[in-house]
Amino acid sequence: MSETILRTQRLSKSFGGLIATNNVSLAFERGQVHAIIGPNGAGKTTLINLLSGDLLPNDGAILFKERDITRLPPDQVSQLGIGRSYQKTNIFSQFTCYENCWVAAQSRLNTSMRFFRPASRLRDVRERTERALELCGLGKRCETVAAAMSYGEQRQLEIGMMLATEPELLLLDEPLAGMGSEESKQVITLLRRLAEDHTLILIEHDMDAVFSIADRLTVMVNGRVLETGTVDQIRSSQAVQEAYLGVEETEETAQ
Repeated sequence: MSETILRTQRLSKSFGGLIATNNVSLAFERGQVHAIIGPNGAGKTTLINLLSGDLLPNDGAILFKERDITRLPPDQVSQLGIGRSYQKTNIFSQFTCYENCWVAAQSRLNTSMRFFRPASRLRDVRERTERALELCGLGKRCETVAAAMSYGEQRQLEIGMMLATEPELLLLDEPLAGMGSEESKQVITLLRRLAEDHTLILIEHDMDAVFSIADRLTVMVNGRVLETGTVDQIRSSQAVQEAYLGVEETEETAQ
């Protein structure tokens, strides 16, 4: 039996008269890659912002391992084991790769703002930093300044910073956005490797990438969940084809 690591109950968020998410109830299973797709304005990023604590819902609940985290701030959500990446790269450009991951690793310490702490705690931070760099494929670039790296490598570094917090669940908001073909391939390979030991909730517009790595997909339209299922179920869904994928690609649907 699959174990639900995160679930939402009738989650809703509005901005004035705009309803961004509307009664979203979803279950995310441990060890799966669960992709959320839909047209622009479907409510995907709003949903991720709610899950990470960056936004508070107007209604509904979020449960992580059956603990209610609905109104926890982002730092406390991270402390519980939920990592998050953003559409725009969120790194310290003048820091080295090592320094970026060190800052992220140190944030997991309950005493991260104390300047005097046991050497064992610093050893833990160092080991977490080195492990994250290896996982994200930048172990040999640890002394490289982030600003001198390619865009794709910077995205890898952002994922490395997230990994340095040792999350169980990764929230990935368009990790392939703005990348060329070769960079995308590298990050897809990284995501596949991470999926072996983590649960991933992924927003991505690259459908080829989504279909190649996702175990389960949810399609959102106008803030609502249209359908959730396996890749094959979503591919063959008439409702999904009409609302998002399109029976035949036209100039309008390609934009």
